[in-house]
Amino acid sequence: MPAARLWDMRVEPPATAEEAVPRERVDVAAIFAAHHIGLVRLALIMVGDLATAEDVVQEAFERTHAGLPRLRDPDKALTYVRSAVLNGCRSVLRRRAFAFRRRTPYEPPIWSAESAVLIGEERREVLAALQRLPRRQREALVLRYYLELSDPEIADVMGIGASTVRSTIARGIAALGKALKEEA
Repeated sequence: MPAARLWDMRVEPPATAEEAVPRERVDVAAIFAAHHIGLVRLALIMVGDLATAEDVVQEAFERTHAGLPRLRDPDKALTYVRSAVLNGCRSVLRRRAFAFRRRTPYEPPIWSAESAVLIGEERREVLAALQRLPRRQREALVLRYYLELSDPEIADVMGIGASTVRSTIARGIAALGKALKEEA
């Protein structure tokens, strides 16, 4: 299956032309204006550098706009964009793992002296511990505590059940707490 089609796997094409969502019913520009910064921050936490995070979010919005005729529920456009951002981050991380063949510890980027002061040692430890968590736990924790999404919203974005979201978050918090106590 071509890579371009893999991205659109969660969105089924409409059975008839009447089921297609008109582009006018989904305002991608409004979604972009309201959620772009938060999605870039989500991607930044996941991939670790600002340029790649911005690229991932831009590609997610491009694919969302291109896939609007296949989107059945216009109210799910934001959920689709969030899922596309997470999938884009996963792809970036897979490519990096394949290219480097080893895992390097995550260090938050420091853009200026002011940023270095603001990023304290505790935050670095938390981010490093968060990066060592399994992918699913890391994603669930970031979506819950960074984007402040509810269980059903996280379930939609990750494509899992709400009860799985709760158990994944609980396991992630326990693992994060254990990792931070060991480091202290």
